[in-house]
Amino acid sequence: MYKKHWNLKYKPFINTPDPRYLYFSSNHEEALIRLFYVANEQNGALLLTGGVGCGKTLISRVFINELNPKRFDVALITHPNLSAAEFIKEILYQLGIETDLTAKVDLIHLLNEKIFEASRQGRHTIIIIDEAQLICDPLTMEEIRLLLNFQQNDCFYITLILMGQPELAKHVAQIPQLVQRLGIKFHIGPLDEGATKEYIEHRMALAGNKEAVFSVDACKLIYQASAGIPRQINTICDMALLVGFGQKFLSISADIIQQVIHDVNQYNNMTTSENKTDDKFSQYKNRRGTS
Repeated sequence: MYKKHWNLKYKPFINTPDPRYLYFSSNHEEALIRLFYVANEQNGALLLTGGVGCGKTLISRVFINELNPKRFDVALITHPNLSAAEFIKEILYQLGIETDLTAKVDLIHLLNEKIFEASRQGRHTIIIIDEAQLICDPLTMEEIRLLLNFQQNDCFYITLILMGQPELAKHVAQIPQLVQRLGIKFHIGPLDEGATKEYIEHRMALAGNKEAVFSVDACKLIYQASAGIPRQINTICDMALLVGFGQKFLSISADIIQQVIHDVNQYNNMTTSENKTDDKFSQYKNRRGTS
Protein backbone atom coordinates (compact mmCIF):
# COMPACT_ATOMS: atom_id res chain seq x y z
CA MET A 1 0.00 0.00 0.00
CA TYR A 2 2.75 2.45 0.92
CA LYS A 3 5.62 0.98 -1.13
CA LYS A 4 5.44 3.46 -4.02
CA HIS A 5 5.35 6.45 -1.66
CA TRP A 6 8.56 5.34 0.07
CA ASN A 7 10.28 4.09 -3.13
CA LEU A 8 10.27 0.49 -1.94
CA LYS A 9 10.22 -2.74 -3.93
CA TYR A 10 9.12 -4.81 -0.93
CA LYS A 11 7.63 -4.27 2.49
CA PRO A 12 10.71 -3.96 4.71
CA PHE A 13 9.25 -4.81 8.11
CA ILE A 14 7.14 -7.92 7.64
CA ASN A 15 7.25 -10.24 10.65
CA THR A 16 8.04 -13.44 8.76
CA PRO A 17 11.33 -15.42 8.90
CA ASP A 18 12.54 -14.30 5.46
CA PRO A 19 16.31 -15.01 5.26
CA ARG A 20 16.79 -12.04 2.92
CA TYR A 21 16.20 -9.66 5.79
CA LEU A 22 18.57 -11.08 8.40
CA TYR A 23 20.57 -8.30 10.00
CA PHE A 24 23.92 -9.61 11.18
CA SER A 25 24.33 -8.07 14.60
CA SER A 26 27.34 -9.41 16.48
CA ASN A 27 24.92 -11.57 18.47
CA HIS A 28 23.21 -13.09 15.44
CA GLU A 29 26.50 -13.62 13.65
CA GLU A 30 27.91 -15.47 16.65
CA ALA A 31 24.81 -17.68 16.77
CA LEU A 32 25.24 -18.60 13.10
CA ILE A 33 28.93 -19.33 13.56
CA ARG A 34 28.09 -21.77 16.35
CA LEU A 35 25.35 -23.43 14.32
CA PHE A 36 27.69 -24.08 11.41
CA TYR A 37 30.44 -25.23 13.77
CA VAL A 38 28.31 -27.88 15.48
CA ALA A 39 27.04 -29.12 12.10
CA ASN A 40 30.34 -29.20 10.26
CA GLU A 41 32.29 -30.72 13.14
CA GLN A 42 29.50 -33.22 13.93
CA ASN A 43 30.03 -32.81 17.63
CA GLY A 44 26.56 -33.52 18.97
CA ALA A 45 24.11 -30.91 20.10
CA LEU A 46 23.53 -27.18 20.51
CA LEU A 47 21.09 -25.23 22.67
CA LEU A 48 20.01 -21.88 21.23
CA THR A 49 17.73 -19.66 23.30
CA GLY A 50 16.35 -16.16 22.92
CA GLY A 51 13.40 -14.02 23.90
CA VAL A 52 10.22 -13.79 21.86
CA GLY A 53 10.87 -11.96 18.60
CA CYS A 54 14.67 -11.87 18.87
CA GLY A 55 15.27 -13.74 15.60
CA LYS A 56 15.85 -17.41 16.48
CA THR A 57 13.57 -18.74 13.75
CA LEU A 58 15.02 -16.39 11.14
CA ILE A 59 18.56 -17.50 12.00
CA SER A 60 17.53 -21.15 11.67
CA ARG A 61 16.13 -20.50 8.19
CA VAL A 62 19.34 -18.76 7.09
CA PHE A 63 21.32 -21.68 8.51
CA ILE A 64 19.23 -24.26 6.63
CA ASN A 65 19.38 -22.31 3.37
CA GLU A 66 23.16 -22.17 3.46
CA LEU A 67 23.69 -25.87 4.19
CA ASN A 68 24.87 -27.99 1.26
CA PRO A 69 21.90 -30.28 0.42
CA LYS A 70 24.31 -32.87 -1.00
CA ARG A 71 26.03 -33.13 2.35
CA PHE A 72 23.24 -32.63 4.88
CA ASP A 73 19.76 -34.07 5.48
CA VAL A 74 17.68 -31.69 7.59
CA ALA A 75 14.58 -32.37 9.69
CA LEU A 76 12.95 -29.17 10.96
CA ILE A 77 10.37 -29.72 13.72
CA THR A 78 8.31 -26.58 14.28
CA HIS A 79 5.45 -28.05 16.35
CA PRO A 80 7.28 -30.29 18.84
CA ASN A 81 4.58 -30.81 21.49
CA LEU A 82 4.11 -34.44 20.44
CA SER A 83 4.17 -37.83 22.08
CA ALA A 84 7.41 -39.79 21.79
CA ALA A 85 6.13 -41.94 18.92
CA GLU A 86 4.61 -38.96 17.10
CA PHE A 87 7.88 -37.11 17.48
CA ILE A 88 9.92 -39.90 15.87
CA LYS A 89 7.34 -40.17 13.09
CA GLU A 90 7.56 -36.42 12.43
CA ILE A 91 11.35 -36.62 12.15
CA LEU A 92 10.97 -39.42 9.60
CA TYR A 93 8.43 -37.37 7.65
CA GLN A 94 10.75 -34.36 7.58
CA LEU A 95 13.51 -36.63 6.30
CA GLY A 96 11.28 -37.77 3.45
CA ILE A 97 9.87 -41.00 4.87
CA GLU A 98 6.12 -41.50 5.25
CA THR A 99 5.05 -44.61 7.09
CA ASP A 100 1.95 -46.27 8.53
CA LEU A 101 3.94 -47.73 11.41
CA THR A 102 2.74 -46.64 14.85
CA ALA A 103 4.81 -48.67 17.34
CA LYS A 104 7.66 -46.58 18.68
CA VAL A 105 10.17 -49.41 18.43
CA ASP A 106 9.39 -49.88 14.73
CA LEU A 107 9.70 -46.14 14.09
CA ILE A 108 13.06 -46.04 15.85
CA HIS A 109 14.32 -48.95 13.74
CA LEU A 110 13.24 -47.10 10.61
CA LEU A 111 14.97 -43.92 11.79
CA ASN A 112 18.13 -45.91 12.53
CA GLU A 113 18.17 -47.26 9.00
CA LYS A 114 17.62 -43.78 7.51
CA ILE A 115 20.41 -42.15 9.53
CA PHE A 116 22.95 -44.94 8.98
CA GLU A 117 22.19 -45.11 5.25
CA ALA A 118 22.71 -41.34 4.97
CA SER A 119 26.04 -41.69 6.75
CA ARG A 120 27.14 -44.47 4.41
CA GLN A 121 26.39 -42.13 1.51
CA GLY A 122 28.49 -39.35 3.03
CA ARG A 123 25.60 -37.23 4.32
CA HIS A 124 25.05 -35.98 7.85
CA THR A 125 21.61 -35.69 9.49
CA ILE A 126 20.64 -32.49 11.30
CA ILE A 127 17.52 -32.38 13.48
CA ILE A 128 16.33 -28.87 14.42
CA ILE A 129 13.60 -28.54 17.05
CA ASP A 130 12.11 -25.05 17.11
CA GLU A 131 9.99 -23.83 20.05
CA ALA A 132 11.33 -26.76 22.05
CA GLN A 133 10.13 -25.18 25.31
CA LEU A 134 6.62 -26.33 24.29
CA ILE A 135 7.49 -30.02 24.74
CA CYS A 136 5.40 -31.24 27.68
CA ASP A 137 5.82 -35.01 27.51
CA PRO A 138 8.92 -36.11 29.50
CA LEU A 139 9.08 -39.25 27.35
CA THR A 140 9.55 -37.05 24.28
CA MET A 141 12.43 -35.25 25.97
CA GLU A 142 13.91 -38.64 26.76
CA GLU A 143 13.69 -39.65 23.10
CA ILE A 144 15.47 -36.42 22.19
CA ARG A 145 18.27 -37.32 24.56
CA LEU A 146 18.48 -40.83 23.15
CA LEU A 147 18.88 -39.45 19.62
CA LEU A 148 22.42 -38.54 20.63
CA ASN A 149 23.23 -42.22 21.05
CA PHE A 150 23.64 -42.29 17.27
CA GLN A 151 27.41 -41.88 17.35
CA GLN A 152 30.73 -43.33 16.32
CA ASN A 153 33.91 -43.31 18.34
CA ASP A 154 34.93 -39.87 17.09
CA CYS A 155 31.69 -38.14 15.98
CA PHE A 156 27.89 -38.21 16.05
CA TYR A 157 25.70 -39.53 13.26
CA ILE A 158 23.29 -36.65 13.86
CA THR A 159 23.48 -33.03 14.97
CA LEU A 160 20.67 -32.03 17.32
CA ILE A 161 19.75 -28.33 17.62
CA LEU A 162 17.30 -27.31 20.34
CA MET A 163 15.84 -23.82 19.93
CA GLY A 164 13.41 -21.98 22.15
CA GLN A 165 12.59 -19.27 24.62
CA PRO A 166 14.75 -18.79 27.75
CA GLU A 167 12.68 -21.21 29.83
CA LEU A 168 13.94 -24.01 27.58
CA ALA A 169 17.29 -23.82 29.36
CA LYS A 170 15.50 -24.53 32.66
CA HIS A 171 13.68 -27.53 31.17
CA VAL A 172 16.91 -28.96 29.79
CA ALA A 173 18.71 -28.38 33.09
CA GLN A 174 16.38 -30.96 34.67
CA ILE A 175 17.86 -33.67 32.41
CA PRO A 176 21.56 -33.94 33.41
CA GLN A 177 22.26 -36.60 30.77
CA LEU A 178 21.11 -34.17 28.06
CA VAL A 179 22.96 -31.20 29.54
CA GLN A 180 26.20 -33.18 29.39
CA ARG A 181 25.68 -33.79 25.66
CA LEU A 182 25.07 -30.11 24.85
CA GLY A 183 28.55 -29.01 23.92
CA ILE A 184 27.46 -25.53 22.80
CA LYS A 185 24.93 -23.19 24.39
CA PHE A 186 24.12 -19.68 23.18
CA HIS A 187 21.56 -17.01 24.02
CA ILE A 188 20.40 -14.36 21.53
CA GLY A 189 19.68 -11.06 23.23
CA PRO A 190 17.95 -7.91 21.93
CA LEU A 191 19.69 -5.26 19.83
CA ASP A 192 21.32 -2.24 21.44
CA GLU A 193 20.45 1.31 20.40
CA GLY A 194 23.11 1.57 17.69
CA ALA A 195 22.25 -1.82 16.24
CA THR A 196 18.54 -0.92 16.22
CA LYS A 197 19.25 2.07 13.98
CA GLU A 198 21.44 -0.07 11.71
CA TYR A 199 18.75 -2.75 11.62
CA ILE A 200 16.12 -0.26 10.43
CA GLU A 201 18.43 1.16 7.75
CA HIS A 202 19.44 -2.35 6.67
CA ARG A 203 15.84 -3.43 6.14
CA MET A 204 14.92 -0.24 4.29
CA ALA A 205 17.94 -0.60 1.98
CA LEU A 206 17.13 -4.25 1.20
CA ALA A 207 13.59 -3.22 0.34
CA GLY A 208 14.87 -0.60 -2.10
CA ASN A 209 15.32 2.70 -0.25
CA LYS A 210 18.84 3.58 0.92
CA GLU A 211 17.92 7.09 2.07
CA ALA A 212 17.77 8.00 5.77
CA VAL A 213 13.97 7.78 5.98
CA PHE A 214 13.91 7.32 9.77
CA SER A 215 15.47 10.21 11.67
CA VAL A 216 18.04 9.64 14.41
CA ASP A 217 15.51 10.69 17.07
CA ALA A 218 12.89 8.40 15.54
CA CYS A 219 15.29 5.44 15.76
CA LYS A 220 16.04 6.29 19.37
CA LEU A 221 12.35 6.26 20.27
CA ILE A 222 11.85 2.99 18.40
CA TYR A 223 14.67 1.42 20.42
CA GLN A 224 13.19 2.64 23.70
CA ALA A 225 9.70 1.40 22.84
CA SER A 226 10.81 -1.96 21.42
CA ALA A 227 13.61 -2.70 23.91
CA GLY A 228 15.66 -3.73 20.87
CA ILE A 229 13.46 -6.73 20.03
CA PRO A 230 13.36 -7.10 16.21
CA ARG A 231 9.73 -8.20 16.06
CA GLN A 232 8.65 -5.12 18.01
CA ILE A 233 10.87 -2.90 15.88
CA ASN A 234 9.19 -4.29 12.76
CA THR A 235 5.71 -3.60 14.09
CA ILE A 236 6.48 0.00 15.02
CA CYS A 237 8.33 0.75 11.77
CA ASP A 238 5.63 -0.78 9.60
CA MET A 239 2.95 1.32 11.26
CA ALA A 240 5.16 4.42 11.03
CA LEU A 241 5.55 3.98 7.28
CA LEU A 242 1.78 3.61 6.96
CA VAL A 243 1.10 6.73 9.04
CA GLY A 244 3.75 8.69 7.15
CA PHE A 245 2.21 7.62 3.85
CA GLY A 246 -1.27 8.60 4.99
CA GLN A 247 -0.07 12.04 6.04
CA LYS A 248 2.12 12.48 2.91
CA PHE A 249 5.37 12.88 4.85
CA LEU A 250 8.72 12.28 3.13
CA SER A 251 10.52 11.06 6.25
CA ILE A 252 9.72 9.46 9.60
CA SER A 253 10.23 11.84 12.50
CA ALA A 254 10.14 11.26 16.24
CA ASP A 255 6.64 12.79 16.26
CA ILE A 256 5.32 10.04 13.99
CA ILE A 257 6.90 7.36 16.18
CA GLN A 258 5.34 8.94 19.27
CA GLN A 259 1.96 8.85 17.53
CA VAL A 260 2.41 5.17 16.63
CA ILE A 261 3.52 4.24 20.14
CA HIS A 262 0.57 6.15 21.62
CA ASP A 263 -1.87 4.35 19.34
CA VAL A 264 -0.36 0.95 20.15
CA ASN A 265 -0.40 1.62 23.90
CA GLN A 266 -3.96 2.92 23.73
CA TYR A 267 -5.07 -0.24 21.93
CA ASN A 268 -3.22 -2.48 24.41
CA ASN A 269 -4.76 -0.66 27.36
CA MET A 270 -8.23 -0.95 25.81
CA THR A 271 -7.93 -4.70 25.19
CA THR A 272 -6.48 -5.25 28.67
CA SER A 273 -9.42 -3.38 30.18
CA GLU A 274 -11.89 -5.44 28.14
CA ASN A 275 -10.21 -8.67 29.23
CA LYS A 276 -10.50 -7.61 32.87
CA THR A 277 -14.18 -6.81 32.34
CA ASP A 278 -14.70 -10.23 30.75
CA ASP A 279 -12.94 -11.88 33.70
CA LYS A 280 -15.17 -10.03 36.19
CA PHE A 281 -18.28 -10.99 34.21
CA SER A 282 -17.16 -14.64 34.18
CA GLN A 283 -16.57 -14.54 37.93
CA TYR A 284 -20.01 -13.00 38.41
CA LYS A 285 -21.65 -15.71 36.31
CA ASN A 286 -19.78 -18.39 38.24
CA ARG A 287 -20.96 -16.94 41.57
CA ARG A 288 -24.53 -16.77 40.27
CA GLY A 289 -24.30 -20.34 39.06
CA THR A 290 -23.15 -21.65 42.43
CA SER A 291 -25.38 -19.52 44.66
